[in-house]
Amino acid sequence: MNHPATRSGDRSADEVLLAFTRALRAAGVPVTQDRAHGFLTAVATVGLDDRQATYWAGRATLCGSPDDLARYDQVFAAWFDPRDGLPRARPRATPRPATAHLLPDAEGAGGEGDGEEDVVRAAASATEVLRHRDVATLDAAEKRRLDAMFARLSLRPPGRRTARHRRWHRGRLDASRTLRASLRQLGEPAEIAWRRRGVRPRRVVLLVDVSGSMSAYADALLRLAHRLTQCGRATGASVETFTVGTRLTHVTRALRSPDADRAIVAAGEVVPDWSGGTRLGETLRVFLDRWGQRGMARGAVVVVFSDGWERGDAGLLGEQMARLRRVAHRVIWVNPHRGKAGYEPLQGGVVAALPHCDDFLAGHSLATFADLTEVIARA
Repeated sequence: MNHPATRSGDRSADEVLLAFTRALRAAGVPVTQDRAHGFLTAVATVGLDDRQATYWAGRATLCGSPDDLARYDQVFAAWFDPRDGLPRARPRATPRPATAHLLPDAEGAGGEGDGEEDVVRAAASATEVLRHRDVATLDAAEKRRLDAMFARLSLRPPGRRTARHRRWHRGRLDASRTLRASLRQLGEPAEIAWRRRGVRPRRVVLLVDVSGSMSAYADALLRLAHRLTQCGRATGASVETFTVGTRLTHVTRALRSPDADRAIVAAGEVVPDWSGGTRLGETLRVFLDRWGQRGMARGAVVVVFSDGWERGDAGLLGEQMARLRRVAHRVIWVNPHRGKAGYEPLQGGVVAALPHCDDFLAGHSLATFADLTEVIARA
C-alpha cells in the first residue's frame, strides 16, 4: 500500500505499522504474519490519517482473544501520539528489583531493625507464591517479575557414556597403562591404573506447541527454552528447539541471543503459525523425516510441550510418537493442564501419545519448570 512517510523521510508508513505489530508481539499479543498483513490492508482502506479508524482496524485484525485487548490498548496508546496520529518514542522504564514493591516506604519504616526480618520473609513468601502461580493467570506486572526469575533456573545436562575410556581413581583395571608404568620401573611392580568410560552431555530437543490453545503459555515456554539454551551453551550441551502447530519451525538460532526479550521477539518473527491450528502428528512426522532419524533425536532427551488438542489424525500422532520413542533416549510430555485440579488426560492427542512417553509432567508454573529440569538432568 502507498502511504506518505509519517516519521522521517526515509521511513514509510508500512514500516511504522509493521514496527507497531512487532511491539505488540513483544508485549505478548500473538501477532502472526497473516494478521499483520490484514492490518496493513485494513489501514490502507480506512486511511492512516484517521487515528480512530486505525485503532479499530488494528483491534479487529491483530487481537485474537479478549486477553489481547488490554495489551493492545496500552501499546497503541504508547505508540501513536493522540495529537496527530504519529508514532512517538516510548520512555524507557527504569529497571526495578523484582520485590521492590514489597519493601516498606521510608515514612513507614521508621528506621527500626526489627522489621527487616519481616520484610525479607514477606518478599520470599511472595516470590514463592509467584513460582507456583499458573503463568496463564498472571497480569503484566507479575509476568515481568516472573521473566526475571527465569534466570534462576539452571540445567544440568544429562550425560551419556562414550566408547572411549578415561583415567579414573577406580573402575576397571587399565592393564596397558599399568604395564607401561611397570616397564618404566624396570619390571618392578607399579601403582595399578584404573579407567572408566567417558561421559558426554546428551542432546536435549524441545518441541513447543504454539497453537491457539497454547497461546497463553507459549511466551513462558519459549523463555524456558531460551534459558535452557543458554545453560546448554555454558555447559557444552546441545539444546535444540522447534515450534510445532500447523508447521514445524527451527528456532534454535533465534534463542541463542543472550537477551531473553530479543530472543523471544526474534523467534516470534520466524514462526509463521503462531496461535494457529494444531497438527501434531503431521509436524512430528516432518521432524522425524527431516531431523529426527538423521541424528538429532537419536539418543536425545525429547521434550514435547503441548496440551494434546490434536485437530488432525490422532492415530497418526500415535504412530509418530512410537517412531520417536524408538530413536530417542527418553521422551517427556509436558502438559500445562496436568497440574490442575480435576484434570484428566482425555484429549485424543494425549491418549494417543501417552503410551509412548517415559514421563508425563505438569508445565504451568515456574516451579513445574524447575521440576522438569531435574527430570531432564536425571534422564
